[in-house]
Amino acid sequence: MRNLLIDQILEDGFTVIDDFLSADEVTEMLEAGQNLHKDAPKEERKVFSAAVGTTASQNKDRYFIESGNKIRYFFEEGAVGENGELLVDPSVALNKVGHYLHVDHPVFSRATFSNRVKEVCWQLGFRKPAVAQSMYIFKNPGIGGEVKPHQDATYLSTEPSTTIGFWIPLEDATLQNGCLHFIKGSHKSGVHRRYIRNPDSASDELLVYDRPAPLYPQSNFVSAPVKAGSLVLIHSQVVHRSDANRSTRSRHAYTFHVIETEKCQYSPDNWLQPPADQPFPVLYERD
Repeated sequence: MRNLLIDQILEDGFTVIDDFLSADEVTEMLEAGQNLHKDAPKEERKVFSAAVGTTASQNKDRYFIESGNKIRYFFEEGAVGENGELLVDPSVALNKVGHYLHVDHPVFSRATFSNRVKEVCWQLGFRKPAVAQSMYIFKNPGIGGEVKPHQDATYLSTEPSTTIGFWIPLEDATLQNGCLHFIKGSHKSGVHRRYIRNPDSASDELLVYDRPAPLYPQSNFVSAPVKAGSLVLIHSQVVHRSDANRSTRSRHAYTFHVIETEKCQYSPDNWLQPPADQPFPVLYERD
């Protein structure tokens, strides 16, 4: 397992483990995700924008930047009207929920800190892995937005680079409902841009990109449709994206990111920072 995982991630930048979750585990997590909208705040609905420039609303929003140790709710751009009213049914209005489900929600915490996750981290060579953040991504039918090409290291940078994304579809991810697409081998070209806390404390922009978005030819991407309950492991520097969901079927997924904390520096410039008294929770510590 070790050679397969490491070799494939080093070669392609991602790999898939089929049947990582049982059918019962998928059902439990999917039901938990489908009920998250019931706890979403009604007085102020925050929209998450997939814009790759400086126009994204979360760039100026402390609700987003302070979500590292809280469960917070982000709506699709097409789900909320000018006065904050919902334009769609609440059950399909959310874009994602993050970024502390792995700690504060029992179902997702149990999945994140399972022995299977620890085993994967062990096989990948992690010595003291910690979970930096987690998200439930809805990708609901007809409204689930496009995710632009990006690298996870843009948002969660470590030195040396150690971040691995664990992406678990809770429904079949297909070409029609927005499966992931990757540029194989693109992780070998370094970090193309960073999304960081603005060093200008006087600016309204709390978060900024350090350079313009690169252009990635669509022909370079390969699709990665996967079955519900699979695990997609994603190198932090591999370029990936997903299309908008224009189908009649949702594509719910749970994802979290693991970083090494032994002899590894989590960048103080990263947008997401843990409170001083709440370090990232550690999965295990190797002797």
